[in-house]
Amino acid sequence: MALPKRRHSSSRRDKRRTHWKLSAVNVVDCPNCGQPKLPHRACPNCGYYNGKMVFVPKEA
Repeated sequence: MALPKRRHSSSRRDKRRTHWKLSAVNVVDCPNCGQPKLPHRACPNCGYYNGKMVFVPKEA
């Protein structure tokens, strides 16, 4: 197995890691209640998905 002969500098290491970023979470507005929700999932606020009631949300 190959081993490096010399130590890699921190700038060289950081140049390699420039694309290691987290992408922002995609959020859409619920067409029923207008609250933000994840796409292709039932709304945790009102319980609707695709215009139908899927579950009854818990009262806080």
